[in-house]
Amino acid sequence: MSVQASQHNYCSPREDGAKRYYAVEVGFPSAKESLLIEYAENITKPELTVYAYVPAVVVSLVIAKHGGIVSGELPKGVPYLKAGK
Repeated sequence: MSVQASQHNYCSPREDGAKRYYAVEVGFPSAKESLLIEYAENITKPELTVYAYVPAVVVSLVIAKHGGIVSGELPKGVPYLKAGK
C-alpha cells in the first residue's frame, strides 16, 4: 500500500512538511484490508481505490498486522514498524 501526506493528499493536517500527521491517505493496497475499508473511496474495488483521512494509528495497526514494513518511508506521526527477519 501507498501512504501519503501533503497539501495534495487526504490527510490531516493538509499541508506539506507538517511536524506530525494525525490522518493520512492510503492508496492501492495489494489486497482488501478490513481495518481500512471504512475509509475507502470505492468499497467495491478495494485494491484499486484511495482511502481518505485514515488515522495514523489505523495505518500502524495494518502495518503490524502484516508483519511490518519491508521498505519505504512513512509520513511523520505514523510509527515505522520494520518487518522482522
